[in-house]
Amino acid sequence: MKMRERKRCTAIILAAGQGKRMGTAVQKQYIELDGKPLIYYPLKVFQDSDLIDEIILVAGSGQVSYVQDEIVRKYHFSKVSVVTEGGKERYDSVWRGLKAMRREGAGLEEEQGYVFIHDGARPFVDEAIIKRGYESVKKHKACVAGMPSKDTVKLIDENDFAVKTPERKYVWIVQTPQIFEEALIVEAYSRLAEQECIHVTDDAMVVEEMMGTAVKLYEGSYENIKITTPEDLKIAIAFLKSR
Repeated sequence: MKMRERKRCTAIILAAGQGKRMGTAVQKQYIELDGKPLIYYPLKVFQDSDLIDEIILVAGSGQVSYVQDEIVRKYHFSKVSVVTEGGKERYDSVWRGLKAMRREGAGLEEEQGYVFIHDGARPFVDEAIIKRGYESVKKHKACVAGMPSKDTVKLIDENDFAVKTPERKYVWIVQTPQIFEEALIVEAYSRLAEQECIHVTDDAMVVEEMMGTAVKLYEGSYENIKITTPEDLKIAIAFLKSR
């Protein structure tokens, strides 16, 4: 697909998390899966995608040089235009990624494009998910990958007693990438940056809360898991073997 036939697509890949729940000395994004660091796998998918024009990689504190040398250059990720340092919280890292993207594009006479925000700890994103997301964001301006919950979900009170059971057909497990029109997500995070009390857990919530914009869910994959605990790592190894 030629660039003039569509809007510019930028992927912001988040790899700044500490991964404390993994319980390893190595941060989870650098844990090896089949001889390659975890972050390699999502980067490879976005690198190879015909839809993605550039990648902004958000690394942990003090890790920019390491990531540039041992990840970007080593594996020839030519679409990575910027490696920037993340912040304390996820939303800090996303905001820094957005600002790095806009600095990189300064002076370019291009129409506003789309931004794909993806967790670097989700190694099994694939081209089909990216394409479904692109078609969705064209129609809805804001969308997130997800899958219907396989389990019944309970809402609880402060004492861990169940207070409500939502109908399962209305419950989705949210994933990434989360995709937005560039102007929309930049303005949402700009407003968020001015807030003193911030309680957001994903990019969709920022757009919902700051802009009042409805966010469409589109089909991700049950394999598009986030590696957070040692148990997740075992599942990831099984997925890799099956492929």
